[in-house]
Amino acid sequence: MARMTKRSYKSELGCIACDELSELGDNTNLLSAIDTHSLALANRYTILLLSWSDPDFTPIKIRPDLSPIQPEHISAIECLVFDDVRVIVVGTSCGFLLFYSLRGELIHRQMIYPGRVLKLRVRGVKKDLIQDTSSEDLCVIMTGVIARFDGSDIQNMLQKWFEEAQSQFWGQKPKSQDLEDFGNSYGMLPHQLWNIGKYGTCADATLTGIMPPPLMEHQSSQRYYCAVAVGEDAVISAYRLSEDKGRSLVGAILSKVVPATISTITSFTKLIWRSEQTSSKKLEQKPQSFARASPLTCLKDHPRKGEKLTLSPSGTLAAITDSLGRILLLDTQALVVVRLWKGYRDASCLFMEILVNKDIVSTSSSNREPMKSDYCLCLAIHAPRKGIIEIWQMRTGPRLRTIPCRKGSKMLQPSYRFGASMSSPYVPLEVFLFNADSGVISVLNRNLDS
Repeated sequence: MARMTKRSYKSELGCIACDELSELGDNTNLLSAIDTHSLALANRYTILLLSWSDPDFTPIKIRPDLSPIQPEHISAIECLVFDDVRVIVVGTSCGFLLFYSLRGELIHRQMIYPGRVLKLRVRGVKKDLIQDTSSEDLCVIMTGVIARFDGSDIQNMLQKWFEEAQSQFWGQKPKSQDLEDFGNSYGMLPHQLWNIGKYGTCADATLTGIMPPPLMEHQSSQRYYCAVAVGEDAVISAYRLSEDKGRSLVGAILSKVVPATISTITSFTKLIWRSEQTSSKKLEQKPQSFARASPLTCLKDHPRKGEKLTLSPSGTLAAITDSLGRILLLDTQALVVVRLWKGYRDASCLFMEILVNKDIVSTSSSNREPMKSDYCLCLAIHAPRKGIIEIWQMRTGPRLRTIPCRKGSKMLQPSYRFGASMSSPYVPLEVFLFNADSGVISVLNRNLDS
């Protein structure tokens, strides 16, 4: 009689266990960011880059130059991917954003806002039959503050840096003569900054996408974004964010005239006091003023507190965990909760796509590559107290599978790839599983019957 093989529902990719990993300390508190073939781990002061696909890869350590006075530490990391360009982005407890190459070279350093960076989110929505606009950005989440960097601005900065780094490698004279403050040799990255703390401090937040302007407001070229936040005072709160800072007509005129006047005076002053030019560069960067944030709604349910959220690829759904062990599925366009799970304390969630087209699954010899329509959106819920991962079909579908996982496991997901084309073959949204104790990296199988 044939024995039935036990399904694992996941495939092991490799192992990153090494001496450098053990030097980082407590594995349970490490920050992490994953790419398709590599993993970045960080404690409070050191970042370690590892690869499970390249056996010849040597682990790379990055030790950011942090302030010893404040004291400053690493509070968030993320991987950014632009075609063949890959960088590591670091957020600090003092509100700084640092960009590093995979060789550990500092590319850019910029002050966002005084305070701890809670999370870095990479988000992208492509223009298609449903979405009439496209948007790609990096969002910096802080306590009551959210900043947005456009993907094209980051890409232009990185392209200039890599071109200059290549020219220096070949012995050419660098384009930028100002190398004393190398991390800012390309100027400040433009960004928008909003205060989303009207309903109290937030523990997590995200931009869900572009939304229409208020009904009574004239149409303009300014974009409006919807932001959803979770926190201690309000479990869920939502805001309409405007690129306009909401100034009056006089303020708008002054905002154009004053910078030009200051720029002229500054240029004239530099001609007279050129000797003080070096010291002026060392002045601490100051955050820019807030753009307009209009509250839309909030849900207060004491003593329940919002803890974490994750956003679906289209931005239309958000899964929110709270302090009472519940998971809320929020429709971010209608701003209503459409589903609720109970009994999931300390849970974490990630969206993924499962192949449900039976014709594709059953016919392995088929020449047709699976398309987006062959997949269904699901929510992966990691319940560490139960030692399992559950996969639920969205929005109101059943639980498709239950996957046991070892203690010390953590779900990870590669960030959005900037500039990725919609052409075939379609790359579904996957979830990786990292076990900090063993160093093993696995991927959850995307076929329903595998």
